[in-house]
Amino acid sequence: SIGVILYIMLSGRPPFSGKNDRDILKAVQEGNYSLRGDLWDRRSEMVKSLIRGLMNMDAERRLTAKQALEHAWFKKQGEKNTFDVEVAQEAIENLRGFRVMTL
Repeated sequence: SIGVILYIMLSGRPPFSGKNDRDILKAVQEGNYSLRGDLWDRRSEMVKSLIRGLMNMDAERRLTAKQALEHAWFKKQGEKNTFDVEVAQEAIENLRGFRVMTL
């Protein structure tokens, strides 16, 4: 899901973890992920709200692609002079780190 991808981009790790594939799948099915800790303290409530909406376990309440694109976080990213270069560079490094982790 795009929520998982956004989570990885902003944290450098997958939202669901476990000792093995079975544990990971159980965490996915239960929706067990965290937006807490030092790393997430540096992220806006707006982007955390978007991730929660995209990763909602209830399909009826989960954001659609259209709703996600209309979310306040995306609108802010589209405003002139609000692009956060530091966050973008960190996201690129997080993706590189994630790629190495999965090889």
